[in-house]
Amino acid sequence: MSSRDAILSKIRSQLGVKRDDAERRAIVEERLSSHRRHLTPGRVKGRNVEELLKLFRGFLEKESATVIEVDRKHDIPSAIANYLRTNNLPARIRVGGDAMLTQLPWGSEPHLEMLLGRAQPSDEVGLSHAAAAVAETGTLVLASGPDNPVTLNFLPENHIVVVEERDLVPSYEDAWDRIRARFGSDGMPRTVNFISGPSRTGDIGGRIVMGAHGPRRVCVIVVRNSDSAS
Repeated sequence: MSSRDAILSKIRSQLGVKRDDAERRAIVEERLSSHRRHLTPGRVKGRNVEELLKLFRGFLEKESATVIEVDRKHDIPSAIANYLRTNNLPARIRVGGDAMLTQLPWGSEPHLEMLLGRAQPSDEVGLSHAAAAVAETGTLVLASGPDNPVTLNFLPENHIVVVEERDLVPSYEDAWDRIRARFGSDGMPRTVNFISGPSRTGDIGGRIVMGAHGPRRVCVIVVRNSDSAS
């Protein structure tokens, strides 16, 4: 018997259940498949897109993130270039294989250098495409994979995240619905990260330290008209 089996056997013994307890197994399977929804805050119920975007933006800016709205996908390279210049950051960004990001008209900003693949310790700026955004708390939902490597979320000190307005949802439950619809029950990403601003922590004296476990800066670019490429 392995250590894992021994621990689980002891737990079953204390609970007074058997390994092949069909009734308990059915309860667990029903719970996993039903995707029961938790309570949704009243602040997002019945809100239109403009109201959800305002709430989303307000939460992020309160946490020291920068939010930039653009009308079209084609405006993203210029928005990124302006952000980098404004913050005196290098015109060199790391991006995964995300089709939407890699197919943008980067030629409009020829001085920008694009590096493909997972983030490296030397990268200062990472670029990701969010799977969803949650207005409930101003949270970005990032699914890991070769298109958006999870290292982009944590290694570079500056993280730029593109989110399309159509992927802005009221609550966390809506975000999980999007993830399940996109990947399917048998193809879920290894990790799903929820990001609500730059990394920060407070020491014993209550002093806030930025970038303790991730990026010092987070810039969110919201694409208002996601269906328009021009």
